Amino acid sequence: MYFAALLARTEDGWEASDTELDDVETLSDLTDLAREASEEADTVLVLIEQEDAWFGVLRLDGEEDPRIYVSDAAAAARSSYGEILLTDELLGREPGDDDVADLDSLDLDGTEDGEPDNENDSDEEDEEAAASGEAVSHSPVGDRDILADLGVSEKELLALDEGDALSTIADALGAAEVLETVR
Repeated sequence: MYFAALLARTEDGWEASDTELDDVETLSDLTDLAREASEEADTVLVLIEQEDAWFGVLRLDGEEDPRIYVSDAAAAARSSYGEILLTDELLGREPGDDDVADLDSLDLDGTEDGEPDNENDSDEEDEEAAASGEAVSHSPVGDRDILADLGVSEKELLALDEGDALSTIADALGAAEVLETVR
C-alpha cells in the first residue's frame, strides 16, 4: 500500500494535500503535478512511502530542477511509484541504459544469489555496479541534503525508519498536523 502527499510551503505555513499518482508515469509528470497543485508555494515536497519498505522525497524550489531522495533504491525499483523517482542519473547509469539486472535475483541484503556478502564494498563499487546494470543497491540514493535547510540533516535523514519517516519529516518541518489531515 502506498501513501503520497504533497506539502507546500506558503507564506501562511505548510499546506498538505493528498496526491493521486495513478496518472503519473514519469518524473516529469510528477513534477508537473506538484507545480500545478501548488502554484503559489516557494517550496513543494512530494512525499511517497510504500508500507515499511521505502520512502522518497521529491523537492521543488520554484522553477529549479527537482531534487530527489529515495531511502532504499532496490525496494523502490520494485515499485511502479519508486521507478518514477529512480532516474538513470540518480542510479549512476547512462541515460537509456536498459541493461538492468533482474531484481528478483537479489537477496534481502542486496547481493545477487551466490555472490559473497562483502561488507567492505565501497560506495564507488556500488555505483559502478549500478552503472553496469549488475544490481540496484539497497542503499539510499539521491540528494541527502534535500531537507537540511528545513531541519532534517543528512544524518537524521539516513537514520529514519521507513515505517514512520514521513511523520518524522513532517514533524521536523512543523507540518505534522497538516500531513495527518490527508493521511
